[in-house]
Amino acid sequence: MAEARIAPRRVDTRLWLAGGWLLIAMLAALFAPLIAPQDPLAQDLLYERLPPFWMQGAEPGFWLGTDSLGRDLLSRIIYGGRVAFVVAFAAAFAACFVGSALGLIAGYFGGWADRIISRIVDIWMAFPPVLFAILLVAVFGTGLGSVIIAIAVIDWTRFCRVIRAEAMSQARMDYVENARIAGFGRIAIMLREVLPNVLPTIVALLSLEMGIAVIVEAILSFVNLSISTDDPTWGGIIAEGRLSIHQAWWVLVFPLIALFLTVLSFSQFGEGLKGRFDPVLR
Repeated sequence: MAEARIAPRRVDTRLWLAGGWLLIAMLAALFAPLIAPQDPLAQDLLYERLPPFWMQGAEPGFWLGTDSLGRDLLSRIIYGGRVAFVVAFAAAFAACFVGSALGLIAGYFGGWADRIISRIVDIWMAFPPVLFAILLVAVFGTGLGSVIIAIAVIDWTRFCRVIRAEAMSQARMDYVENARIAGFGRIAIMLREVLPNVLPTIVALLSLEMGIAVIVEAILSFVNLSISTDDPTWGGIIAEGRLSIHQAWWVLVFPLIALFLTVLSFSQFGEGLKGRFDPVLR
């Protein structure tokens, strides 16, 4: 009798490519003082608007060229990634914790808890998110902490609505009724039975929220409402590059590429993780 062969697990190229880019970008941001070829704040007008290394007129050591003040663009992008990832992780985890907890309570318990939380979410989502973020930062003042708080305060509703729907679906499953018959309390069932089954959705939303947080931080820094110091941010570099697009296109294009790849990778990484760990999709 022939032995049953176990089908090899399909390699998710999307997951590996997205995770690879995020790993490289995070390591570059973490070890920026060791990796960056130049001081990102050092100005030298003799080197203003130098082109990237493959173009005529480039100078050694300035791989992606310089901006209008002679600052090394590659170093500024690397250091700008520090701000982007700090905001992404801090704001996304804060929004995830609050929104997922409230969504789980609303979806599993229902009743008055669901009605109260759902009404709060409806009111909260009536405000345009970007304008709401700008308003909050303007009230709290510029700074990294203000940006993180503003994003978390706005985007917890995203987690709440999705997890509420998932929890309501899971609460009607047979395993929940079996746990109830076995004598488990409602809170124990919610934490031990329902939560693990909505965890893949939480992971996917968390990764997606990190990408959204990077975009919001870039928008706020683009309008000069992010960190108040001279530290480089991707949005700030893009704002500088927009003013000199005809003389030095690279100052605008390269931070845009870094921003696009990071946001796309967060989104694809979350979808890849959900597909890998969700028992329904496997």
